[in-house]
Amino acid sequence: MKMLARRSAIPYVMLLPTLALIAVFMLYPMLDTVWLSFHEYSIMGGKKAFIGLENFSKLMKDPIFIKAVKHTIPWVLENIIPQLVLGTLIALLLNQNFKGRGLARALAFTPWAVGGMIVALIFRFLFNGSVGVFGDILLKLGITETRVAWFSTATSALGTMIVANTWRGIPFFAISILAALQNIPEEIYESAQVDGAGVVRRFFQITLPMIKDTIVLTTLLRTIWTLNIVDIIYSMTNGGPNNSTITLPVYIMQKFTATLDSGYCSAMAVLLVGALLIFSIIYLNVSKYGKETIY
Repeated sequence: MKMLARRSAIPYVMLLPTLALIAVFMLYPMLDTVWLSFHEYSIMGGKKAFIGLENFSKLMKDPIFIKAVKHTIPWVLENIIPQLVLGTLIALLLNQNFKGRGLARALAFTPWAVGGMIVALIFRFLFNGSVGVFGDILLKLGITETRVAWFSTATSALGTMIVANTWRGIPFFAISILAALQNIPEEIYESAQVDGAGVVRRFFQITLPMIKDTIVLTTLLRTIWTLNIVDIIYSMTNGGPNNSTITLPVYIMQKFTATLDSGYCSAMAVLLVGALLIFSIIYLNVSKYGKETIY
C-alpha cells in the first residue's frame, strides 16, 4: 500500500516546480495587482495607503478612461471579423492540392513571425503622408489628387492600424483552421459529393461543424490578444489624434508612464481582466465549445 501511495504521489511531486513557477510569476503578480487597486500608491512617493474603492470611483469620472473603453470594443470587432474571414478563406485555399503549395503556405504564414513594433514601423512608413506607398498608388490611379494624411483623422488613423494588425493576425487563423481542415476525413466529402451536395452545402454542413471548436478557440484567443495590443497602437498613433484611437491597455501604459500611479493603473487592469474573464465564460457557453453542433 505504501509503495502504491508513493507511486501515485510521484506525478504530483513532479508538478511542484511548475506550480511553484506559476505561483511566483503569475498568481502572485495578479493578486498583488488586485491588492494595489485598493490603495493609493505611487512608485515615486513610496507610501501606500488603503483607500478602498476610491480608485474605481475615480475611473468612472475619468473622461479618457471612458473614451478608451468605448474605443476598445469596436477596435476588437473591426480586427477580429476580417482576420477570421480572410484567415478561413486562405486556409481553404491552402488546403487544396496545387503546385507550389508549400511555398504558398510559407509565404502566407510569414506575417505571424513579424514582431508588433516592426509591423507598426512598416505600415507607418507605407501610410506616410509624404512618401508612403499607399498614397502614391492612390495618386497614380487617379483616386486622389493630393497625398492623404492618414494619421490626421480618427477614421483614417484607425483604418491604418486595422490594416496593419489584420495583416499580422490573418496567419494565426489560417494556420489553426488549416490544421483543423486537414483532420477532416476526405471520405466524408466524397460521400456528400455522391449525394449531390455542392461546394456551399458541403462547407456549411461538413466543414463548418467540423472546425467549429477551432474557430471558437482561435477567435477567443485572438480577441484577448487584440484587446491587449499596445505596441502597434503606440508606435503608429500613440492613441491619437486627440485620443481618438486610444484603447484601455494603451491608456494604462500612458497613465502609468506619466504618473507612476500604481494604484490607479492597477484598478484599470483589474477591470480589464475581470471583463475578459466574464466575456470568455459567456462566449464559451454561448458558442457551445466542445459540444457537437448539428447544422
